[in-house]
Amino acid sequence: MRRLPDFEAWAIFAKVADLGSFARAADALGLSKPTVSKAITRLEGRLGFSLLNRTSRRLSLTDGGQASLERARRILSEAEAAEDEALAQSAEPRGRVRVSAPLSFGIAYLGTALPDFMAAYPDITLDLALSDRHVDVVAEGFDLAIRIASLEDSSLLARRLCTVRILLVGAPGYFALHGRPTHPEELRHHTAMAYSGGPVNRTWRFSHVGFGEVVVEPKVQVWTDNADMLMPALVAGRGLALQPEFLVWRQVQERTLEVALPDWTAPVLGLHLVMPPSALRPLRVQVLVDHLAKSLARPPWVGGLK
Repeated sequence: MRRLPDFEAWAIFAKVADLGSFARAADALGLSKPTVSKAITRLEGRLGFSLLNRTSRRLSLTDGGQASLERARRILSEAEAAEDEALAQSAEPRGRVRVSAPLSFGIAYLGTALPDFMAAYPDITLDLALSDRHVDVVAEGFDLAIRIASLEDSSLLARRLCTVRILLVGAPGYFALHGRPTHPEELRHHTAMAYSGGPVNRTWRFSHVGFGEVVVEPKVQVWTDNADMLMPALVAGRGLALQPEFLVWRQVQERTLEVALPDWTAPVLGLHLVMPPSALRPLRVQVLVDHLAKSLARPPWVGGLK
């Protein structure tokens, strides 16, 4: 297998040739003179011919050195340009950031956080993928994912922003026709609608301070992988559903929906920012993380319902 080119030695050769001196090249590059000399010797050994004629008074290019100089200069120039561009990005955030977020949450809350960010960072391009599908952040090339879940242990970095309660809700009209459950076991006799895309699925789990935990499997009439789809049927009084608080807090405040079993608690989830496992993040990603953390850490539903 062919070895990688000795890019460092080629860059040092270009600097020596342009400055006409090992000592001046060493000063310009912040290296010692022996380091510069060894790099040229190493490169010549690899090539099998001399690049420079060395005398005590002057340094000149051999024919092989003259033929190789232009490409060596390009290597040095491209490397300097790449480094300058990277440093510019670290000083002034720019570039593309890929973000994955749940569909309903993204539309309702991520969208409202964008205008201020776009104004503050006009050179950052946001690529937003909204889906309730659980994406593989690393394999699919995302810089950041918003997850509403009880996270499993993994190598991913996660920043928890706030709590998301899951509420059992129904319309006043539903309770007027079918009665209001007082215990989770009674849900077996009620019509349910369910979100199929998360941990709260076929069985519903509730806990009570005094009575412990109860798991029940309700009769589900409608399944969906997007919880927003259930809202019209819920408000119309067609059944009960476990819904994240961020979707129903306004309807509960307006009393178009009511919380059933208020003394029983469904498993609580967290709102997280999830990132690939690297301690070093591009500045364009870090400024978005900081912005979202500030925007979403105290969303309107937190503390809004008792």
